[in-house]
Amino acid sequence: MDDMKLSGGVEWAIHCCVVLSRMDGAVPAGKLAGLHDVSSSYLAKQMQALSRGGLVRSLQGHAGGYVLTRPADQISILDVVQAVEGKQPLFVCTEIRQRGPLGTPPEKCLTHCPIAIAMMTAETAWRDSLNKITIGDLAHQVSSTSGPETFQTIQHWFAGA
Repeated sequence: MDDMKLSGGVEWAIHCCVVLSRMDGAVPAGKLAGLHDVSSSYLAKQMQALSRGGLVRSLQGHAGGYVLTRPADQISILDVVQAVEGKQPLFVCTEIRQRGPLGTPPEKCLTHCPIAIAMMTAETAWRDSLNKITIGDLAHQVSSTSGPETFQTIQHWFAGA
């Protein structure tokens, strides 16, 4: 991730997982793309990342498409972020304190840089927070905020699309 910014693919992937969590069967990527008004090729990349991450699987055949690999309450937002973006740290200390004419010699750097510690602490809190929220939690919130018929409406739209 460049500039510590999540790609738009994370948002699309989370939306797709939420929808898949409440569907009766597999949903083709093209229908998910149509629902979200995004190009099929772009969404296919996100679905492939979710598949590589073990969060969805593709079913072949007439009723083929994507399904979640485990219950929505067992998939965290962090799982989706890591499937799409990878598990690399957001911040990497480059030991700037050792550079320049007044840089601290490496042998005097006995602990992590305080800036690195602050950034690692913040990232740990962010990851812990995302790990506590599941796709099931989000699906419940969608039903609560958009109406209990939301997912049934989507299911009917898929059937007619």
